[in-house]
Amino acid sequence: MSTTITSDAGAPTFGRASSYGLENHGLRNPGTVYWNLIPAELVEHAVRRGEGILVDGGPFNAVTKPHTGRSPNDRFVVKEPTSGERVDWGKVNQALSPEHFDALREDVVAHLEGQDLYVRDMWGGADPEYRLAVRVVTPNAWHNLFAYNMFRRPDGHELDGMVPGFTILHAPEMEADPARHGTRTTTFIVINFGRKEILIGGTRYAGEIKKSIFGILNYLLPVRGVLSMHCSANVGPGGDTALFFGLSGTGKTTLSADAERGLIGDDEHGWSDEGVFNFEGGCYAKAVKLSPDGEPEIYATTRMFGTVLENCVVDDRRRVDFDDISITENTRISYPLEYISNFVPEAKGGHPKNIVFLTADAYGVLPPISRLTPEQAMFYFLSGYTAKVAGTERGVKEPQPTFSACFGAVFLPLHPGVYAEMLGKKLEEHGSRVWLVNTGWTGGPFGTGSRMKLGYTRAMVRAALAGELDGVETAEVPFFGLHVPTSVPNVPAQVLQPRETWPDRDAYDTKARELARAFQDNFARFADRVSDAVKAAGPRPD
Repeated sequence: MSTTITSDAGAPTFGRASSYGLENHGLRNPGTVYWNLIPAELVEHAVRRGEGILVDGGPFNAVTKPHTGRSPNDRFVVKEPTSGERVDWGKVNQALSPEHFDALREDVVAHLEGQDLYVRDMWGGADPEYRLAVRVVTPNAWHNLFAYNMFRRPDGHELDGMVPGFTILHAPEMEADPARHGTRTTTFIVINFGRKEILIGGTRYAGEIKKSIFGILNYLLPVRGVLSMHCSANVGPGGDTALFFGLSGTGKTTLSADAERGLIGDDEHGWSDEGVFNFEGGCYAKAVKLSPDGEPEIYATTRMFGTVLENCVVDDRRRVDFDDISITENTRISYPLEYISNFVPEAKGGHPKNIVFLTADAYGVLPPISRLTPEQAMFYFLSGYTAKVAGTERGVKEPQPTFSACFGAVFLPLHPGVYAEMLGKKLEEHGSRVWLVNTGWTGGPFGTGSRMKLGYTRAMVRAALAGELDGVETAEVPFFGLHVPTSVPNVPAQVLQPRETWPDRDAYDTKARELARAFQDNFARFADRVSDAVKAAGPRPD
């Protein structure tokens, strides 16, 4: 590890630094500054500083209590001239005044003064034409390692003159003052599009770093003709790309990590005129109930040095118990893409042949798989129905039915209709097949029924992607107008029709009508942006 002295207020500096120093961010009198350290160095620092522990197999485990999930209600966007007219203001994009931002930023800078800082320069986006230079400044070595795993790592020569397009000033131990800073609580995630900065504090949960950059790309790319998507992506032996949309916990990471297909990425992608590309350089998988039999590719990463575990429970021999959710059900794993043996090095694919909408239906009434018409695809994309699974967001203790437009409303700075209209045009242009897959409950709602078996879901998805369901006879699901194949290889026929899995058919009808009405009520806010055919493609409770 080389030592150089730079202009960062005379601070000792280690590692390979960009010529664009910290003084350009107004950071004052830092302690020692560590630039772009390699994982081995970062793990040494994190262990020595007591930020977490090494566990059996080599990963680093950090505990982020009391915040063990994202805090979407504490996310704000500064209302300033460059973004004021474009941002879809409301509950998702809460406005913060420039004055409040300035006060908060000054206090963040003061909080970081005198502390050792870890700086990471990375790319957001695998396509050089559309990628964004990202800088993360944090006082924690393990958060820097998380950023190393999750963003795309530049070549050595790229670092020298790299100027950040957006910078995250990360102050996990600092608490905001709502009266002074205009925040809701002591936690804050604040985006300033004008200053190209993000302030994060009052939470150690690493997912806030990753998702804040996703929000930035969701703002910047659509104006360049790129559809930004909350989805995973993989590619088959014949070069056919598949996308998997869904909220956290619905199966994006699990289903895209398929030994028979190459992994492009597990969570965030762009769809340009050339095809699909990953935004990230790693994966951020849920670890609860992880096993070598159920998810072998992901489980293998938990035996590798450089993997970051969040909030996992370990015994006195440093062995991880993935079934123990005493800290949180939202246990997590962060690892580089190359830790998956069949990853796609260039992180790109062609235009998708198949698109899968994943929903974890807590009502237990949606079929496990159905093929959507183009109109149904638009309806269900804008609806974004699923269940928030326990732990992903603060306060969520059990699955909660929710509608999240575009399967990721909490990450969308623009109106959902912008992304939906782009998707509609791309479906029309490329003829992608769209499937709705329920990875949620069957045989009854949450608390009565059971979660769909992963083996069945894998079999259904593999059959759909292979074209094995194209000529299969279908049956219509009552109330929803969805057409379900009557047979799927390696899946019992009775599993395919949800009404047949309920012991009480009348109870199914009641719950199905309830969900159908919820769809209609939710979709009313999009009615003025879609055609009559799309409006008619939704569920009908009567």
